[in-house]
Amino acid sequence: MTHAKKVLVLGLDCATPQLVFDRWRDRLPTLGKLMREGVWGELRSCDPPITVPAWSSMMTSKSPGRLGFYGFRNRTDHSYKGLALANSLAVKEPTVWDHCSTAGRPVVLIGVPQTYPPKPVHGHMVTCFLTPSDQVQYTYPASFKSEVEGLVGTYRFDVEGFRSDDKPNILRQIYDMTEKRFRLARHALRTKPWDFFMMVEMGIDRIHHGFWKYMDPDHPKHVPGNPLEHAIRDYYVYLDSQIAELLALLDEDTAVLVVSDHGAKGMAGGICLNEWLIREGYLVLRDRPAQPAPLKPEMVDWPRTTAWGEGGYYGRLSLNVRGREPEGLVPPERYEAVRDELRARLGAIPDHLGRPLETRVVRPEDVYAEVNGIAPDLMIYFDDLRWRSVGSVGIGRVHTFDNDTGPDDANHAQHGIFILWNANGRQGGRRMDGRQLMDVAPTLLTLMGLEVPGEMEGGVFTG
Repeated sequence: MTHAKKVLVLGLDCATPQLVFDRWRDRLPTLGKLMREGVWGELRSCDPPITVPAWSSMMTSKSPGRLGFYGFRNRTDHSYKGLALANSLAVKEPTVWDHCSTAGRPVVLIGVPQTYPPKPVHGHMVTCFLTPSDQVQYTYPASFKSEVEGLVGTYRFDVEGFRSDDKPNILRQIYDMTEKRFRLARHALRTKPWDFFMMVEMGIDRIHHGFWKYMDPDHPKHVPGNPLEHAIRDYYVYLDSQIAELLALLDEDTAVLVVSDHGAKGMAGGICLNEWLIREGYLVLRDRPAQPAPLKPEMVDWPRTTAWGEGGYYGRLSLNVRGREPEGLVPPERYEAVRDELRARLGAIPDHLGRPLETRVVRPEDVYAEVNGIAPDLMIYFDDLRWRSVGSVGIGRVHTFDNDTGPDDANHAQHGIFILWNANGRQGGRRMDGRQLMDVAPTLLTLMGLEVPGEMEGGVFTG
């Protein structure tokens, strides 16, 4: 691999192969040029393909099992109430920018997930969408905050209430967020020393969740000719123009990697995981709510409960094990038998018309070489992620077509994108498939001429 003096990583959260590579490639001249001159292909995400832990898995080359977190919120112990947000403090493994900092190579980070609260780096950092507000310290060094706000005013970390029917408001926030993020990035490119520059834009993820049904004729809620039919396409085109302005500032010694943490697909519906567990006798409630409500520990009759689940893009199921959980029911010697039984039965849940789904039920130890933290006992991808997991109770049925956390048209897909462009070693637009997310960190270190630690789980892109 030809080394580059500097590397710029442009993270596009949720950027999707079928849209970038196929459907709108002709409308995206900047990304198209990088593809024609570089190498590109689908990038398999981690298990699960969720923003947290995917970006950290990508930047450490360690699986979520090794990292010890499996989503935004994770069990902190085997009690029923211990849940914690996996912010930057949960990331114990060194990232690419940590390796750069140690080597004395200056870095700039803008919006990279799981960087809040900010940790010291050899350079500058603006934290990510998990930042609670602009009232907290969100930069490193601290003095950088006033410079950021002097440039863009109130910095926007994320789109507030992106699961809403107020679509004009969501669009306004997405464009405002993206414009400010790229304006800040251009400023940092020009004014800060860096050898490693990484920014992550969240707009694609938010617009996919908010607008997918308007764009996708195969979505069950699609209405042909609707006025928002081109909202996602128009945003991709706008984003491409912002990328062009950014890349115009680079010199010939800089390699560029455009990458996403996962893809997206239309959401066909939701499987009410806890409703199914109740119906089948695995979960017993003391009082069943009259209206849909999040499952809370105080609702559950724990001594009579075998398992409970959590909602989200994928399902997380925990067994109530005697001696492990406070009021465990499942005898330890029956753990595997009960888990196998649930695995088989969850995988056989049909759709609302009785048709089979392509559900995959995963045991953590089957996908991770090492399992740290409190992992789910089973991870469930309903219909290959075309159906999401709905955790609320009081719905009264197993199948639903409304998301319990607000309107949402899209679910995550297992494959995202990568486009690698290096002025010193152009590859002529060759497609390179078979790469996976943990290959990114060793590839970046190799590009920069830095040593790849042996404990990294991925390999270097070759060719």
